[in-house]
Amino acid sequence: MDHSDRTMLGDKALQSLGGEKPHIWSSLEGGPPIDIGKQIFCNRSLNMRNIVAIGFDMDYTLAQYKPETFESLAYEGTVRKLVYDLGYPQELLEWTFDWKYMVRGLVLDKKRGNILKMDRHKYVKVAYHGFRELSKEDKVGTYGNTFIRDSFDEPDYALIDTLFSLAEAYLFAQLVDLRDNNPGKVPEGADYPRMYKDVRAAVDLCHRDGTLKQVVAKDPKRYINEDTSIVPMLKMLRNSGRLTFLVTNSLWDYTNIVMNFLCASHKLEGGITCKFDWLQYFDVVITGSAKPGFFLEDNRANIFEVEPESGMLLNTDNGTPMPQVGSTSPKMLPKGLNKRYRVFQGGSVGHLHKLLSIESSTQVLYVGDHIYGDILRSKKVLGWRTMLVVPELEREVELLWELRDTRKQLRLLRNERDLVEDRVHHLKWSLKFESLGDDEKQNMISSLGELESRRDQVRLAHQQAQGDYHQKFHKIWGQLMKTGYQNSRFAHQVERFACLYTSQVSNLSLYSPDKCYRPSEDFMPHEFHILPS
Repeated sequence: MDHSDRTMLGDKALQSLGGEKPHIWSSLEGGPPIDIGKQIFCNRSLNMRNIVAIGFDMDYTLAQYKPETFESLAYEGTVRKLVYDLGYPQELLEWTFDWKYMVRGLVLDKKRGNILKMDRHKYVKVAYHGFRELSKEDKVGTYGNTFIRDSFDEPDYALIDTLFSLAEAYLFAQLVDLRDNNPGKVPEGADYPRMYKDVRAAVDLCHRDGTLKQVVAKDPKRYINEDTSIVPMLKMLRNSGRLTFLVTNSLWDYTNIVMNFLCASHKLEGGITCKFDWLQYFDVVITGSAKPGFFLEDNRANIFEVEPESGMLLNTDNGTPMPQVGSTSPKMLPKGLNKRYRVFQGGSVGHLHKLLSIESSTQVLYVGDHIYGDILRSKKVLGWRTMLVVPELEREVELLWELRDTRKQLRLLRNERDLVEDRVHHLKWSLKFESLGDDEKQNMISSLGELESRRDQVRLAHQQAQGDYHQKFHKIWGQLMKTGYQNSRFAHQVERFACLYTSQVSNLSLYSPDKCYRPSEDFMPHEFHILPS
């Protein structure tokens, strides 16, 4: 079924709902209806009965960070590294961060200092130089006049494909404006690519010296959203007979703090006492995994077992405990810890498959937030089934429903514009090629003038209405999943690499663990127009 057919079927299904807000009924017996913002959307059929193991990333998947506090923390830390370590002026310390400005799916043009949003065919639809919008002529002149289509990939471009990247994209735009307006204030020789490289270096410094995570660890409640559905979800999956595992790039000390916060049964004030109770919800935990390299089959990284109480790394033989130097038997886990729940650092996907006794990669479902770090590699290289967490999706689909009347008006305006343009074209063709009498020709010329005037009016009305509509989603970049009438590049990546996608990982708890997901003809948010009755 092609997209036009699926779109048409989706419209008809929604029209039958009348004014009722769209939802589906929970697949759990006696469960409540699931709001559209909490639904799991399907790109490729997935029968959960065939899934043996379900794995999760931690940061921005199980742990949803608060952008107003965490992204601001990341921004401030990066600015300090630029000033104190990389020689940028002190005035950067006075800059402020608008955490709502940038969105996922953008592309940074390092050479030109531009921020781009493009459609699924890689046509640039929205472009800014720093914070200055480029005109249509500038966009076409820069990105639309080449015989060979630009790939918009590294090394000349950077993809903003994770929520972690929003602060650095905003800071890059600020530096572009600083250089344009006050070139003497940036370090000597700092062109646009160098400034982006410096921003990335500053971000890496923050992660390497633990600046960000130390602050978060002291007060996780300030930076991480509480989600009381996570533990019931994990219990449900395990009670259904599934293996569960955690694979995160974070190291053990930070992982333990975050997972304690997420899985604690009581409210936490200030600091947190780290226990290991949360390990009962996972068969295997792998920290410091170094994704996406972890997913490569030829990865030869060593895997170490982590002693939870001390954080000490113990040698293993491909995950199997082995005697340490000076001992004749493998070191045992601390008293009270079930041997079934094991924590490791490093390794590769081969180790994970062995630890879980996975016979086929298609038996694994992995849930993550990063298109490239989590989803693309695990899907394309391994053949794992994948689910992408897109927190922005909840608000997007809610707005799609609220603005359904506006969407209908936009479609009517576009149809009228196309009709008038067809009539203009027909009259011009008749005037040029048909033999006409003087009176008939004069009437056609008069009609043509009226139609051209009407065409310009409708075109302007449509452009203004379209602009107003997109600003309802985001004042600069519009819909996450759309660029004009085309799917955005981000939506295209979601469609290609994610078997399932949803707004929160805990939405899994709303569905039966044995559910068979099938591509929906009704509620795929990036494939249809929601219409009123």
